[in-house]
Amino acid sequence: MHALIIVDIQYDFLPGGALAVADGDAVIPVINHIQGDYELVVATQDWHPAGHHSFASSHPDHKPFATIDLNGLDQVLWPDHCIRGTEGARLSNQLDTKHIEAVFRKGTNPTIDSYSGFFDNGKRKRTGLAGYLRDRDVTAVSVCGLAADYCVYFTAMDALQLGFEACILGDAVRPIDALAYAEKQEAFIKQGGQIVIG
Repeated sequence: MHALIIVDIQYDFLPGGALAVADGDAVIPVINHIQGDYELVVATQDWHPAGHHSFASSHPDHKPFATIDLNGLDQVLWPDHCIRGTEGARLSNQLDTKHIEAVFRKGTNPTIDSYSGFFDNGKRKRTGLAGYLRDRDVTAVSVCGLAADYCVYFTAMDALQLGFEACILGDAVRPIDALAYAEKQEAFIKQGGQIVIG
């Protein structure tokens, strides 16, 4: 079975949000259009507690987008975003959710960030997504959503490492940093992934 993974279509990543991805709302009609092409559709949702250690506000001597060492991992410090229970953390009401069978929340541990829909950044804790897909006999995944160079990329890379065939749907993602995303696409392809356009 081939599954669609929709990554983090949440208000804080959309125009006007706390960590808005430029043109991020443009992916929503594309994602809505393709959902019916898949036998299984799942989604991820950033779901941070207030005061998460990846927030710049938790480190008063650092500014947003600085990089620090956080428990042995490089950590970009983000503006406060997707705090659980807030409007910014909600999935956009423009996203068609009737095909989505399950939503996997990530970033719930205050001491470690979680870009991937499968694991936290240290691969210390699973979200349950891999087991869910395997229980449904999924062998391949297409990944779409926000942001292309962070949560989409790391979700797709982990899918490869877990033994799934994986592709990133190029028309249904937008990056924070286009140059960084170009480099990450190369790394993804070298690992056996595909970028699918159109």
